[in-house]
Amino acid sequence: MEQKTSKQAHVLVLPYPAQGHINPMLEFAKRLVFKGIKSTLAITIFQSKSLHMHLDPESSSIAIETFSDGYDEGGYAQAESTEAYLESLNVAGPKTLEELIKKLDDIGQPVSAIVYDAFLNWGLDVAKKFGLISVPFFTQSAAVNNIYYHVNRGLLQLPLSETQVSIPGLPLLEASETPSFVHDYGPYPGFSGLILNQFSNVDQADWLLLDTFYELEEKVVDWMAKLWKIGTVGPTLPSMHLDKTLEDDRDYGTNIFEPKTSVSMNWLNNRPSGASVVYVAFGSWASLNPEQMEELAWGLEGSNCHFLWVVRENEETKLPSKFLEEISESDQGLVVSWSPQLEVLAHESVECFVTHCGFNSVIEALSLGVAMVAMPQWTDQPTNAKYVEDVWGTGIRALPDEKGVVRREIVEKCIKEVMVGEKGKKMKENAKKWKRLAKEAINEGGSSDKNIDEFVAKLLCS
Repeated sequence: MEQKTSKQAHVLVLPYPAQGHINPMLEFAKRLVFKGIKSTLAITIFQSKSLHMHLDPESSSIAIETFSDGYDEGGYAQAESTEAYLESLNVAGPKTLEELIKKLDDIGQPVSAIVYDAFLNWGLDVAKKFGLISVPFFTQSAAVNNIYYHVNRGLLQLPLSETQVSIPGLPLLEASETPSFVHDYGPYPGFSGLILNQFSNVDQADWLLLDTFYELEEKVVDWMAKLWKIGTVGPTLPSMHLDKTLEDDRDYGTNIFEPKTSVSMNWLNNRPSGASVVYVAFGSWASLNPEQMEELAWGLEGSNCHFLWVVRENEETKLPSKFLEEISESDQGLVVSWSPQLEVLAHESVECFVTHCGFNSVIEALSLGVAMVAMPQWTDQPTNAKYVEDVWGTGIRALPDEKGVVRREIVEKCIKEVMVGEKGKKMKENAKKWKRLAKEAINEGGSSDKNIDEFVAKLLCS
């Protein structure tokens, strides 16, 4: 990758204030810096106080600035409701973003473009007001975003009236395989509005960036490219897990929770020679009910596989009694409150990932060649799980019963299928294929690298 330089081009990167949105957009900003484009990451005032940030000094050219969501002391947790938070974000956000742009201009760092999270569609209005290039960044899969587009434009009516859904560029979906905001329309008024409104003004944007890579979603990207100028710029993992171009880029650089790397890695490194490990994690938002937690726990124990399970501190009370004692005595598993997910998935002993199928987690597993057991919970996860099993062929879905609970027998069966089953061999082969293609996409001349270069060229010519 040949570095380019520019004294004028300056991109303001504006993620939605959540870990899963900050990480990919920060990694994209690091790529821009490598290409010679000044990048500033804008996070909320509360996040500037609460996030554990450990950006390497070599990445210090990524400036950190703040805007307000209206809850500067507590962020989302301070709001009375989801609706109240989003309303405040939509009022305070644009106002303070404008103030930030003026401030940067006053100190001789004028902004050329705003790359804003598509959840924050008011980013386009601010960009237009200042005559800046406007670029929404979509952190979910192209398939999921295409579904949301069809809902937003009235091409797919809610509530769903059919048991199957046909969308251009996508395989035929069962209603339950669409995002929860689509198939379970109604219970999430705040979030569903946020999600579906991504496309309310997107036709006015100069460019659309997708956090995927072309080879992963060719058909749907090709279809969307008929409507807009599209650029696939993923996978947005730290460079040392992909092309190794950015030598100091080993992790994302931000965490909601205090990193406790040594506990997980020491345990993995001390597994018996040849032991295969199941990694279990459901992200920073998903919350399993006590019955599901118990079923998952005993399913893991019944698999007879070594396992590393991330259970947030506020979820630990849901673990069944004597479970921790039993796995400690047998040395079968370890439960931790946090783990360095990228390092864990990259570890040679980890062969299976039991996941909620958040898109970041799925992309990480695909990029690091790990097969999956999919246990989607809500939002885009059912669609991601469909793709994991039926399109990308890198995992199996652990299906719930009529009560919505995945029983221990199913958990155990799915893990064994991935670890030692005949289908599991094919899943692992496919996982290795996607690992190779993910690296090729971001390497010099790969599909994502070409799109980043094209975006940089537009900035330099503006």
